[in-house]
Amino acid sequence: MRALLKRSETVIFLVLLAAVIITGLLNPAAWQLGNIFSLLRANVITGIMALGVLVVMISGGIDISVPYFAMAAMYVTLLGMLKTGYAGILLPFVVSTVIGLALGGLNAFFVHTVRMIPMIVTLGTGTMVRGFLLGVIGTSNINRDQMPGQLIDFASTALVKMQAPDGSTIELSAMVLIYVALALVVHFILAHTMIGRGLYAMGGDREAARRAGFNVRRITWFAYCLSGALAGFAGLLYVSMSWLANPRDLAGTEMDLLAAVVLGGASIFGGRGSVLGTMLGVFMLVLINNSLIILHVSTTWQRVAVGLIVITACAVTAWRDRRAAVA
Repeated sequence: MRALLKRSETVIFLVLLAAVIITGLLNPAAWQLGNIFSLLRANVITGIMALGVLVVMISGGIDISVPYFAMAAMYVTLLGMLKTGYAGILLPFVVSTVIGLALGGLNAFFVHTVRMIPMIVTLGTGTMVRGFLLGVIGTSNINRDQMPGQLIDFASTALVKMQAPDGSTIELSAMVLIYVALALVVHFILAHTMIGRGLYAMGGDREAARRAGFNVRRITWFAYCLSGALAGFAGLLYVSMSWLANPRDLAGTEMDLLAAVVLGGASIFGGRGSVLGTMLGVFMLVLINNSLIILHVSTTWQRVAVGLIVITACAVTAWRDRRAAVA
């Protein structure tokens, strides 16, 4: 029992539970089924992108280019669909994922081959891709009327649909299943494969991992390419769920992703983190933003709250790692 209470996932779950209770006491609307379904739906896009950030962070790196890769992949893919008249589902998601994977490979090249600092690399590539997207490809919004109907129908699939007491319809998006499935895949990779062990080993001590026989080059490429691929997939899924393609969307959400991953127990220095912790961190972040909206707190103060979360979570991580090193 004591070992369970020491786990980061247990702590964040208890904090999350307390936050849910307090929010519900302040505003009972937070406990309504419709709001809970909305919270779960809001976890999907942030959660999928956060999984990629988690993998990179475990390896000892950092990736703040994720939302910009997602923007580029979704917008380019959607423009291609409109110009060719293609209305399918599978191929666009494959294309968007591959675009993200290729952009992630660009990060891996600069980090491993050129030996650049991951934060500088991902900041630069993210800015470069966003600038290229807005300056060369286009800035026009693509609204629901222009988007392929099958793409919208796919994301509109509901697991549960019921009528609320006020007569409105509430539903749980089936996209939650996609998020959970991807989380299980990433968990399997981290917990049950050699490359997963290599990610943790490299994050703990890169040179020691190399001496232990891990292929540092392959692990670095895997981490950044997986992060990019998840970003590309999440980008197109975001468009199909929001019914609007804006090339400026998702910009600035890199802080939310970092906050969620660190809040979920991942170390900013690498070598530590879990999928369950990240999912709980994402839910906590979404809950905080939702609670502030319910309490009529302005968007500006919501960003202040996210910034405080990042600072606090990083401080706690650094303190925990120092204690572990002393022990």
